[in-house]
Amino acid sequence: MNSEANVSGNVDHQEIEKFNSIASAWWDQSGEFKPLHLLNPVRVSYIQQKINALSEKHLLDIGCGGGILAEQLAKLGANVTGIDLAEDSLAVAKLHALEQGVKNVSYEKVSAEQHAVACPEQYDVVTCLEMLEHVPDPQSIVKAAVDACKPGGKLFFSTLNKTFKSYLLAIVAAEKMLKLVPDGTHDFEKFIRPADLIRWIESHGVKVRESIGVHYNPLTEQFSIKPGVDVNYILYCEKL
Repeated sequence: MNSEANVSGNVDHQEIEKFNSIASAWWDQSGEFKPLHLLNPVRVSYIQQKINALSEKHLLDIGCGGGILAEQLAKLGANVTGIDLAEDSLAVAKLHALEQGVKNVSYEKVSAEQHAVACPEQYDVVTCLEMLEHVPDPQSIVKAAVDACKPGGKLFFSTLNKTFKSYLLAIVAAEKMLKLVPDGTHDFEKFIRPADLIRWIESHGVKVRESIGVHYNPLTEQFSIKPGVDVNYILYCEKL
């Protein structure tokens, strides 16, 4: 773990090791990360709708993992920097990009906070998807994301709402019953209510333009983005 992450304290070492232990499965579309592969086209499409044209945009993906989102956004023309603290996941991301010939994506092992200090207001777009529920201090990540974004830039955050329904679907159903994700992937205490996340974001001179739900149909194995934020949700924001 880098010294900057230790200084910030905003890292759960058990979470890092958990993702490192299954890093080889990142690009196995029928493995532990199958839900992310099913979700990715939907969230990429949503980002495209809000950005209009990704070509030549400088984009930061916080908590990039094995690069599922970062690589696809790079294929659409964005110049992408993916950051994470799980070294094995980053190694997988770099190798896959090399194999795919994707040259406009780079990966770095660094905390969001440290990267924001090194690269203030450098990015047209910042994404932080399915990551805030895995860190001790999500508010610190939110601030770092905002600090790294240019004025007028766009930001996207997604996470799980702290409701009984989200507990049933994301933990009981997805982990225990359907085995969609590994047991222990989520900690209900780290789920975040939309009102709290919106308050954190807007305290930094950012306007949340849309709050919308991310829904999964286990029968069709399809995700969709539509109203209803009681389980998984995404926020589209603009830095003023």
